[in-house]
Amino acid sequence: MAKLLRADLHVHTCHSKDSTSSPQKIVQHCLDTGINCLAVTDHDTISGALELERIAPFAVIVGEEIMTADGEMIGLFLKEQIAAHQSPEDTAAQIKDQGGLVCIPHPFDRFRSHSRIKADALKRITSEIDLVEVFNSRTFMLKDSARALEFAREHGFPGTVGSDAHVEQEVGRAYMEMPEFDGVEEFQSSLRQGRMFTRRTSPIVHLYNIRNRVIKLRERI
Repeated sequence: MAKLLRADLHVHTCHSKDSTSSPQKIVQHCLDTGINCLAVTDHDTISGALELERIAPFAVIVGEEIMTADGEMIGLFLKEQIAAHQSPEDTAAQIKDQGGLVCIPHPFDRFRSHSRIKADALKRITSEIDLVEVFNSRTFMLKDSARALEFAREHGFPGTVGSDAHVEQEVGRAYMEMPEFDGVEEFQSSLRQGRMFTRRTSPIVHLYNIRNRVIKLRERI
């Protein structure tokens, strides 16, 4: 029987501008809580994912949450960083050129109009999508998560879940329990066999994002 992973598929480190969580603290939190697979998806960089991959004694998927010209897109199983502010079409093409997967995070979160992918862009790139995030712990309205799940099912996309952690204590608030995988194809198959474990994060946690930005701004002065 295959070993089951507990995979949080949307995590940020201090390499994101709005997080102060060091890779070392994230690894320790995972060891303390039984999370044994992470997709590290820092904003517009893979440096945090590569660092965590080097030190973690468990599976790490190198990812990036990329701000395109029309909202955010996640690339998973990346080898190289992808530049921000390109069109969604070009961003998706560059993800696939690396053999990676295109995932759409928090696609219908009404409180993230500044960062979620725009509706017309979502329609334009539907054929390029591999995965849809159907639960994000920082999405406050359950209706928005339900809409993401409906969209994924309608189009036959495997769904992912993630904490969207920006502080290490958030890691594992949402995760997939799924069989071990080796590579991109097995990962997609494993996702379809997975079970979702979901908990929302208090909206108060967004104050940490503001705090983290202030801390990092002071560090630059």
